[in-house]
Amino acid sequence: MNALGLCVIVQLCLAGGVAGLLWPEKFMPIFETLMFPWPATYRGLRANSFLAIGLSLLLFARLMISVG
Repeated sequence: MNALGLCVIVQLCLAGGVAGLLWPEKFMPIFETLMFPWPATYRGLRANSFLAIGLSLLLFARLMISVG
């Protein structure tokens, strides 16, 4: 059951990263809310998307190590 929660987190990170890369204009209002005191830029959104995809890969690797 513990692995199920990690699977959900991996999928959310991956979905957020891909959404930020494919539809930055639709994802920008959410990113502006998250980055409130600082101005949100497309460069920052793209960097955040790449980091979210990287985080999902790291979590997926941890999941494979713990299951296997």
